[in-house]
Amino acid sequence: MYIEVNGISVEITKKNIKNMHLYVQPPDGRVQVSAPKYLSDESIILFVRTKIGWIKKQQEKFKNQPRQTERQYVSGESFYVLGKQYYLQVTYSYKGNSLVLSGDKAILTVRKESTVSQREAFVREWYRTVLKAEIEKYLPKWEKKTGLYCESWQTKYMTTRWGTCNVNTKKLWFNLQLAKKPSECIEYVILHELAHLKVKNHGEEFVAILDHYMPNWREIKKTLNEQILDYLGPVSKNE
Repeated sequence: MYIEVNGISVEITKKNIKNMHLYVQPPDGRVQVSAPKYLSDESIILFVRTKIGWIKKQQEKFKNQPRQTERQYVSGESFYVLGKQYYLQVTYSYKGNSLVLSGDKAILTVRKESTVSQREAFVREWYRTVLKAEIEKYLPKWEKKTGLYCESWQTKYMTTRWGTCNVNTKKLWFNLQLAKKPSECIEYVILHELAHLKVKNHGEEFVAILDHYMPNWREIKKTLNEQILDYLGPVSKNE
């Protein structure tokens, strides 16, 4: 269940517990409340209102997390692929764009007069290929393990979530930025989204699924959320 308090969306899960617990979750500052089953919605809203200052402070902290500087796609920039850092080396050719990993270098070949947005569009599609290969490798593994199967999945550039699940259509979306993260992080997000096919919220039943199939998921989640994020620039809606 979701409620809005002072313009902030709050996910509420009622459990067999004695006290309320408030969480502001990385990487996007999502607000979650675990509350005793007997408490009224009005009591929960009042509780959240008393914590608005703290919530906004935590959200601001996530907003100001270290991020990569705005990409210019020039030689010397850091370039991350599946958790490994490379250094961009830009070369020029009129025979077509390419991106090749060699040692600690990511060799990007483009037309000399290509714009930053053109280079970015090519690199983003290259990342999409990398991520799709990882998902095609690991999604069947976790579907078989859990017995939870999605109807379809796609990749999309997102700036706040690693993945999303439409429980009605059983469609999963994976953030293109995952192509930069270690494979174990991609596996965690796959399992996380598959678990939502069974449990919509992040309550005890959901956590139990993660605990059962990936006992170290908390450490992996911490690794994922500590990874440096992209520069938050304008992104077209159809990406």
